[in-house]
Amino acid sequence: MNAPLHNISGKEIGSVTIPEDVFGTHWNADLVHQVITSMQTNARTPVAHAKTRGEVRGGGKKPWKQKGTGRARHGSTRSPIWVGGGVAHGPRNEKNFDRKVSKKMKAKALYTILSRKFKEGEILFVDALSIKAAKAKEAKVMLSNIAGIKGFEKLGTKRKNAFYIGLPARDEAIFRSFGNFNNGTVDELRNISPIDALTYTYLVVVNPEQSLQSISGKI
Repeated sequence: MNAPLHNISGKEIGSVTIPEDVFGTHWNADLVHQVITSMQTNARTPVAHAKTRGEVRGGGKKPWKQKGTGRARHGSTRSPIWVGGGVAHGPRNEKNFDRKVSKKMKAKALYTILSRKFKEGEILFVDALSIKAAKAKEAKVMLSNIAGIKGFEKLGTKRKNAFYIGLPARDEAIFRSFGNFNNGTVDELRNISPIDALTYTYLVVVNPEQSLQSISGKI
């Protein structure tokens, strides 16, 4: 498969060969849903914790005698139906939400999402990205140039989850330059997850020949 290759100025300078197993996969909604929900569940850190009737303090004495009062029988004031009593079926912080997701399932889901984004024109391949000094001004100019490419106009105006820039290797100057942008993120492409691919609208792949080697061939 071939895709247009641009430079950081926003001009098309040729084409690049991209792996078909990554960008030519058919859409599988069931797989994507299973992987995404499982990953989100695995990321949960339970905090809410309600005490049961056995953990609430007090309630050892029977409120009143069993018969003869005309009222309903009760054995403890710590019952869930009493004010100040325990909670029935409340949240517990020891609950385990973990779900198993195999590496192949994750990779397949990622390829499925990337294939959909590629077909919808939301992936841009850039030959190189370099910044001599960490300056947000230079990063803003780069985004403006990319937003000038047809189909990527919203990249410069979208205020939330606009872009994910995937680098072949960590570059401290680039990371610091984009550090204050709240509508996108920069990371090594090998770290991209299915959740990242769905969260951010546009994916900018820098130096695709090198970057794509880190995510290709996982299934």
